[in-house]
Amino acid sequence: MAEDITQEEWQERIANDDKAVILDVRTEEEVDDGFIPNMLNIDIRKGQGFLDEVEKLDKSKNYYVYCRSGARSAQACTLMSQMGFETTYNLIGGFMDWDGETAE
Repeated sequence: MAEDITQEEWQERIANDDKAVILDVRTEEEVDDGFIPNMLNIDIRKGQGFLDEVEKLDKSKNYYVYCRSGARSAQACTLMSQMGFETTYNLIGGFMDWDGETAE
């Protein structure tokens, strides 16, 4: 089940979720401009390559997915739900609107 959540909900849930995995679906170039710490990067624009990499992930974890604006991550959450992932959260507004901790 994919769910759109706000930045506040995102930070609160991750803090209390021992099965949380942060998934960044942006390109390598975008990641070079900064990212949310402790994330896993799988570029959704890789198409089948993205699906192949996601298929290897543990479906019992909870995935917190983000991109630049929230559009690609929403698409990623939908794809992951179709692939059998039970819990995916899409960050509303994406990295563009993120004002939490970042790394480079």
